[in-house]
Amino acid sequence: MTNNMEPKVESKNELTSYLNSISIVLLFLLLMSLPILFVTLTTDFFALPKQILTTAVVLIALVIFALKMLIGRAVRIRRTIFDLPIILFCLALLVSSLFAVNRLDSLIVFVPFLFAVLTFFIIVNVVRNKNSFFLLIGSLTLGGILVSIMSLLSFFKIYLLPFPITQAQIFTPLGSLLDQAIYLGLILPIAIVIAIPTLSRDKQSQANGIDALRQAQGKLPRNDNTIRRIGFLAISIIILVGFLLTIYQLFNPSAGSGQRLTILPFQTGFQTAMASVSQDTQRPIQSFLFGSGFGTYLTDFTRFKQAAFNQNDNLWALTFVRSSSFALELLATTGILGLLSFLFLIIRVGKTVFARTTLSTNPISISLILFLIVLFVLPVSSTIQALFFIILGLFAVFQGFKKHEHKELFDIELQLIASKKGLFTVETLTSSAFSLSQPSVQNQKETGRILPSILCIIIFIFVGTLGFFSVSYLIADIEFQSSLVAASKNQGQETYRKQSNAISIFPYRDGYYRIFSQTNLALANSLANQESQESTLSATTQQTIYTLIQQSINAGRTATTRAPQTSLNWQNLSSIYRSLIGFGRNAENFAIVTQQQAVRLDPNNPEGYIILGGIYYQLGLWENAQNQFQIAVNLKSDFANAHYNLGHALASKGDLNNALREFRMAKDLVGNNKDGLKQITSEIEALQNKLEERESPQAASVSQPSSTPLNISSPSAQLPRQNPPVEIPPPTSATTSARD
Repeated sequence: MTNNMEPKVESKNELTSYLNSISIVLLFLLLMSLPILFVTLTTDFFALPKQILTTAVVLIALVIFALKMLIGRAVRIRRTIFDLPIILFCLALLVSSLFAVNRLDSLIVFVPFLFAVLTFFIIVNVVRNKNSFFLLIGSLTLGGILVSIMSLLSFFKIYLLPFPITQAQIFTPLGSLLDQAIYLGLILPIAIVIAIPTLSRDKQSQANGIDALRQAQGKLPRNDNTIRRIGFLAISIIILVGFLLTIYQLFNPSAGSGQRLTILPFQTGFQTAMASVSQDTQRPIQSFLFGSGFGTYLTDFTRFKQAAFNQNDNLWALTFVRSSSFALELLATTGILGLLSFLFLIIRVGKTVFARTTLSTNPISISLILFLIVLFVLPVSSTIQALFFIILGLFAVFQGFKKHEHKELFDIELQLIASKKGLFTVETLTSSAFSLSQPSVQNQKETGRILPSILCIIIFIFVGTLGFFSVSYLIADIEFQSSLVAASKNQGQETYRKQSNAISIFPYRDGYYRIFSQTNLALANSLANQESQESTLSATTQQTIYTLIQQSINAGRTATTRAPQTSLNWQNLSSIYRSLIGFGRNAENFAIVTQQQAVRLDPNNPEGYIILGGIYYQLGLWENAQNQFQIAVNLKSDFANAHYNLGHALASKGDLNNALREFRMAKDLVGNNKDGLKQITSEIEALQNKLEERESPQAASVSQPSSTPLNISSPSAQLPRQNPPVEIPPPTSATTSARD
């Protein structure tokens, strides 16, 4: 009996080892490819491909973990001191996403974060020996080497890749120089520590050092060890050069990079975070506890930035999707609970890292300390967030090699035990508790498969569900990017078809609907313009125009329902209605109502008031237009276009003197813009001539108006008037007239 069992056990062990090796290879490819992967087939060339790669590796690793459970008929997992803080942090972000007003946007951002978190647990449970550990460390540093080499080649204008986006000195596969600087700066200490493994001269440190671990595994000769040190020293030098070059490019934009370090000022980031959790009168409790929703900082920035931000000449027109630091972004988007769970994780990590026996022996300690600082002082992208959990997982693995020093790191086995009463209970068996009384062999046979089977079903459902949505997301994004390429080639029908397909595949992104609404409107305008070439449009063409307009409005409305707190969606819907003034019934009222909502969601942006004033100006409501332009001037007194628009509103009212004053202020603010200076100068001359005519009615000549088109806010395109106007859908079912 025993002899028959031994081959089966050996076969199971070999299969389990083979599956574990596949997981290690997948992690190797992930860590190496994460910083360098980019594709031009998606709308986001840099972040999305990295997220998809992480998702694919995690899903496959979960399936492998489930198969190992079935083969071994046991659930064996590794427990670390970081498990509880990470799980609580992840749950806080999930709850924040579920309570977010822009719920779909938040969940779409949360899912990649979830997969980044799962990389920690996969690394901890897959890496069981020192060879695997050093293999992943090597792949992590190899990715840094490749990034550094690509950066160096781009800086010296050596472009090896054929893609247009790579033909620039500032090109980085990480998407931004700041992310590249953070990435290289965080893995550089790991490479240096491996290159110089002797961190302490005492014998205990030597026993726990990198060389001791390697020699214990492979009995490396001294010559081979020297070669390895030289190799990692070269790695460190390459990464250091890439890091220093990136810093140089960030702070010296004139030195060939053309890119400036653009970070939201800390004061603004702190103010918007505090306002987000304390000043949201529509949802005070939710915002205080859960924030606006993980990943939705854009809405916090537009809603709660102060008017004083407009005085920053370099940043006032920018819209920030990240706060000044990751910690402040968490406070704004996930509320008090999110921030507290984050602090709990940071404190637990800090306590472990700064332990006396850890700081001097773990090769990842220094990198992890720097990471904790970065999270509090800099904004980080999804790629850097994934790197945090990767480094934390490798840190925990190394700690697991020293169980005699860290008893809180150990393996556990979960079993489902049949009790005498016929009920089932879950029993946890640790490595230090195997001497406890075990269930009978008969009960083990009966119950050994139950818990692994249940967990496998859960894992397969999880993998199937998120895998389906992830694949749908990717296919839709590729299709939508293809539509943008078609649009750049003026292929209207192809653009329409591909965008429609993308929305049908993944109908949850507000940005898709926003762009699709403009595509429909552009096609409707194109068909309507045939009226100037044909005497009358055919009934079929007219019906097509009406259908496109209906689809444009419906798509714009859907964008506002998918993300109701996004000002850009309401502004887009307003622009659609504005293009239909004179064509659709009540279009002017709908345009005003939707632009007012856009202003409410971005109340300190002067450009929103210029757009709203432009609608009033288009309708001939000079007083209302003047009021909106005046608000824009008050918000930013040095905004030339605000003074220009206000001048036109005053001139239309007949207040030529004040209009001339505004035009002159606009001229002073135009600066070195030759076209703008020429235009405003000619309009000042025309206005001065009108004033002279008013004072001297007997003037012999009458000045002609300027032929230069006005730069006042106007619709990008407008359909021809219909008499009577056609019925068009309102922005919401409760929309009322708003021409005050």
